[in-house]
Amino acid sequence: MAAAMAAVFLAVGPSSAAGPVSPAHPSPLGIGDPLFPQLGNPGYDVTAYDIAFAYRRQDRPLDAVTTIDARATAPLRTVNLDFAQGAVDSVRVDGARARFATAGEDLVITPPAPLRKGAAFRVTVRHTSDPRSGTNGGWVRTSDGLAMANQANAAHRVFTCNDHPADKARFTFRITAPKSLTVVAGGLPGRRVRKGSRTTWTYRLAHPMATELAQISIGRSAVPRRTGPHGLPVRDVVPAADRTRLEKWLARTPGQLAWMEKKAGRYPFETYGVLIAHATTGFELETQTLSLFERDLFTSGQLPRWYIESIMVHELAHQWFGDSVSPRRWSDLWLNEGHATWYEALYADERGKASLERRMRKAYGQSDAWRAEGGPPAAPEPADPGQPIGIFRPVVYDGSALVLYALRQRIGRAAFERLERQWVLRHRDGVASTADFVRLASTVAGRDLGGFLHPWLYGRKTPPMPGHPDWKQTQKETTKGAALPGARAGRHAVRYAVPWAVKPG
Repeated sequence: MAAAMAAVFLAVGPSSAAGPVSPAHPSPLGIGDPLFPQLGNPGYDVTAYDIAFAYRRQDRPLDAVTTIDARATAPLRTVNLDFAQGAVDSVRVDGARARFATAGEDLVITPPAPLRKGAAFRVTVRHTSDPRSGTNGGWVRTSDGLAMANQANAAHRVFTCNDHPADKARFTFRITAPKSLTVVAGGLPGRRVRKGSRTTWTYRLAHPMATELAQISIGRSAVPRRTGPHGLPVRDVVPAADRTRLEKWLARTPGQLAWMEKKAGRYPFETYGVLIAHATTGFELETQTLSLFERDLFTSGQLPRWYIESIMVHELAHQWFGDSVSPRRWSDLWLNEGHATWYEALYADERGKASLERRMRKAYGQSDAWRAEGGPPAAPEPADPGQPIGIFRPVVYDGSALVLYALRQRIGRAAFERLERQWVLRHRDGVASTADFVRLASTVAGRDLGGFLHPWLYGRKTPPMPGHPDWKQTQKETTKGAALPGARAGRHAVRYAVPWAVKPG
């Protein structure tokens, strides 16, 4: 959270300075994240969001009220929130009207009186939320409504927030929509109230969440329900017309949950399910408790069944790795994507469909080219201007799973599996860094692994693979503009041309 962010980021650069900002000269702030320096804001820790949306049509802005409970971690004359792609009507701090101005993609608020360090305060912002310009994330327009895709830096295009995964908070959503539509959000449902032709739906998440993981679906949807391990409520959201057609895929989730629990421990949240949206995104996304998928992944008929299931497992694995344990900064992204790719590949391997070792050998052969193009796994290069999802390069997927494979080769399968379970248990509902992972790996292995892991995580060249001295680099050409072998471009790209030696079906 923000208290931790102060310790991590305040020395990074000028954008991270937490000193007072003149109300007469508002300026955007940031916490100095190496990949997104202007994201997040210093000086406070958000504890809870209560966000109300009023939806009418997908081509009109939604009216919104975002209420933020926070605690000041430094004296504050102004409070900066991240916000873009909407208009602000009014702001109150602890019930009193407050002045506000925009600066870049920040909303700069001047409370009636300065906030002292340690003070709890509440900010209420009345604003609009515009789904009509979703080219860089935020609202996704579906065939019959809206969904969300906020990764990596797009939550503040939907609601006012401290838009960095290091400041996790509790969330409540209240969405009013025409009664003919179904609304589902992350977490569990609360009270539903119908008034005239409109219905207000309430959802609450029982665990803290990063802003980038928020999910709301509005549309003509069916919501099939089933039970997962230990009585876990599983609810899915699909286009109503496709419910029967998609049932065979939805029925796989309880078994996938059980498989992941054997690998990583008890599922960390209160519910799970998949949101299958009739939309074109170019990616799938691990929004907390309700993972987002494109309808065409399941209906195109282009992919073998086992392969689609492995993509489902990728997003499910993120509930442990990336959602429950979130990155302290965006350059720790390899901890999210490397683990999700690892379990995706392991799932296919254990079902005899695609060899994990063969996949890792192929990744090893391309690793130097990936590192040259996008940086090493734990020190990725920033995205090109205007292309924030450009950080989702091959090196953070198979290039990072390769690091985990090397670690397992070095410390052995039993120690590696203990590490995985201890990692998610120790950092549950929190944030963690690459340094935290190296420390825990060393503790579990009983020896210092810093010297071994540093070149794997930060080196420009890929170290020799333990146990495989014959593995060599094979790809010399540039990978610029390329996703994983056989992949579409974009974050969490679905590999439409199935790589590696596989069995059909």
